[in-house]
Amino acid sequence: MNSLRDLLQGYVDDGTVPGAVALVARGDRVVVEAVGSLDVEGGAPMARDSIFRIASIGKPVVAAAVMMLVDDGAIGLDDPVDRWLPELAKPTVVRTPASPVDDVVPARRPITVADLLSSRAGWGFPSDFTLPQVQALFTVQPDGRRPDALPSPDTWLADLARVPLLYQPGEAWLYNTCSDLQGVLISRVADRPLPEFLAERVLEPLGMKDTAFTVPASERGRFARYYRPDDEGGLTLADGPDGEWSAMPAFPSGAGGLASTADDWLAFARMLLADGTVAGRSLLSADSVRRMTTNHLTPAQRDIGALFLEGQGWGYGAQVDIAPTDPWNVPGRYGWTGGTGTTGHLVPSTGTVALLLTQTGMTGPTPTPLMRDFWRATAG
Repeated sequence: MNSLRDLLQGYVDDGTVPGAVALVARGDRVVVEAVGSLDVEGGAPMARDSIFRIASIGKPVVAAAVMMLVDDGAIGLDDPVDRWLPELAKPTVVRTPASPVDDVVPARRPITVADLLSSRAGWGFPSDFTLPQVQALFTVQPDGRRPDALPSPDTWLADLARVPLLYQPGEAWLYNTCSDLQGVLISRVADRPLPEFLAERVLEPLGMKDTAFTVPASERGRFARYYRPDDEGGLTLADGPDGEWSAMPAFPSGAGGLASTADDWLAFARMLLADGTVAGRSLLSADSVRRMTTNHLTPAQRDIGALFLEGQGWGYGAQVDIAPTDPWNVPGRYGWTGGTGTTGHLVPSTGTVALLLTQTGMTGPTPTPLMRDFWRATAG
């Protein structure tokens, strides 16, 4: 672990990140390294309980909440979602991925709950961002690291419904949008706001006391500032002017709206490793955990998402490794990266959890050198 600390410190020293928290758990043994500070000014030091915008590594949390509704019998995987999301009752699809957005055909079948969970509903981002339909989607689904920029869920869903699908339902894996749709689905099925459902069914039972769509005033001294790399090799503050995460957003984003800590995400990962149980209580069925952590994509679907997946598969809410293309790619390894500079994975075969939290945003879908070095250092 000394080498891990040295690795992180090197990236702090060269200005890549102001600070970082890394956690590696193997069974009951947990090692945490916290280096640097919460901001570039070198203010409060980074600590084990520092709070970060975790972005897309919150996607598995939302997928787990959907599966809890499946376990409850409130929804079924094969159910058409238009029962709860009537805005999506009659989707159209561009004739080919390169077609203009007004050259459409009807969807061949309804969008199902399983389509949302596996990110194959037909909305989302492929490897080619220049396609006309993707450009139209960007007007509804802007940078997911700013969920405060989205309107209410009802307005967002109505706007999305006016954008045709890029592929037929079930045909292609496309990134991000389906996780936001999962959040809206949870709210509609449960007849309550997504934050309330997540708190009652996931966060509170797991003791994830610092995970939420807001950071209370009493805890903002632990909240890391957020930065993006600039053209000169430095970092530019990307926080909003009014203190992001200080108030509940109009749209609680299932795709990337949560703030959290290393130990909170560890608690969630351990629940999955324990087949959905915590302290003898079952939160999620073993079958639902298996479905979440099993690849659902065909080789052709993985190719469509190659920019994001790099040859690996997708379960529900996160990537599933299927080929040992790099030292860290263990078949069955489940997890993802977040655009705010976070990454979290668990390996069911070894019981390992590896988590890295930083506050420097990614410049694209490709994992950063720091992420890859972290995965390499913690592999095995």
